[in-house]
Amino acid sequence: MSEAAGAKPTILIVDDDEQVRALMQTLLTALGYRPEVAEDGAEALEKVAASPPDLILMDATMPRVGGLEAVRRLKGSETTRIIPIIMVTGLHDMDTKVKALEAGVDDFLGKPWEQIELKARIASLLRVKAGNDQSRRYQKDLEAEVAKRTRQLEGALTRQRTLSLEAIYRLSRASEFRDEDTGAHLRRMSRYSAEVARRMDLPKRTIEAILYASPMHDVGKIGIPDQILLKPGKLEPHEMQIMRLHTTIGSQILHGSTTDFLKLGEVIALTHHEKWDGSGYPHGLAGAKIPLAGSITAIADVFDALTTKRPYKDPFPVEKALAIVREGREKHFHPEVVDAFFSITDEILRIREDNGDEGESALFRLTRMAENPTVPLR
Repeated sequence: MSEAAGAKPTILIVDDDEQVRALMQTLLTALGYRPEVAEDGAEALEKVAASPPDLILMDATMPRVGGLEAVRRLKGSETTRIIPIIMVTGLHDMDTKVKALEAGVDDFLGKPWEQIELKARIASLLRVKAGNDQSRRYQKDLEAEVAKRTRQLEGALTRQRTLSLEAIYRLSRASEFRDEDTGAHLRRMSRYSAEVARRMDLPKRTIEAILYASPMHDVGKIGIPDQILLKPGKLEPHEMQIMRLHTTIGSQILHGSTTDFLKLGEVIALTHHEKWDGSGYPHGLAGAKIPLAGSITAIADVFDALTTKRPYKDPFPVEKALAIVREGREKHFHPEVVDAFFSITDEILRIREDNGDEGESALFRLTRMAENPTVPLR
């Protein structure tokens, strides 16, 4: 096809009469076009596939593949349907014209044809073709620009996501420096939370957000004095009041972020100690007023706290911890979250087994989480 500026338009002459082909070649050359020839529809299809012309002059009746069939195939293809076709025929009955129009013919030229008429019809259709070509080029350029901008946006979102995960890592790292047990706790409870969210059929993006945001649930403990945070015994009432401030402190630390992970982390930090019956803190929220992410993090946090050693307690056996969680249904915990938790008990215990305090350091695992945003969610 002639795309370059100033190039002669290519016109394919399809006719089984050698004299007609020769006459049209001479005329089209004199008119400034570049003629190509084919003896029938089959050869025409091969030539169009190899090098699409700008216009086709198609005879109606030919051996092997006739003109109507060739037109149907050309107009039925996405790549060749824009090529204008003039059917040159000595048949003038209405049935033939209707079939030709149904096949997709753009214009007719009767035999014998007049040179002035041939010239006018070719020029008219080539103008239409040029306009269509320009529109297609514009569409391709537009699609390329949209694809480019989309890649740029995806890159920006990836960078933002990476920065969010880095912030999570650094905030969680600060908590780990305060309490040696926190690192392994963060790994386990974040995965417990993600699996419960998955079992509740939450959207994949929400599950991922909970996985990465839940480790920030206790970031507010940065503001709790060591003598309270690490006290090896029961807290006094005034000490408990101070300890409870870690929810609002954590919320304040994370407040104002524009990134999704940190915004969800703010919600979780503030609400993971609220209880279904309204007896929790800091605001005494009850039932469905507690954000679901906070409710999911709560059950994961409590189960892990029950089954691990803390400065103020020895670990409970798993069976006792599970019984305590079950008893908390509709009191401490969201009933549907409890049901989801117990429907995946095997997975919960596997996560607990695979993420013990020994082996890989918590800092290393959290660093790996921040550096690899595509951590698989099983």
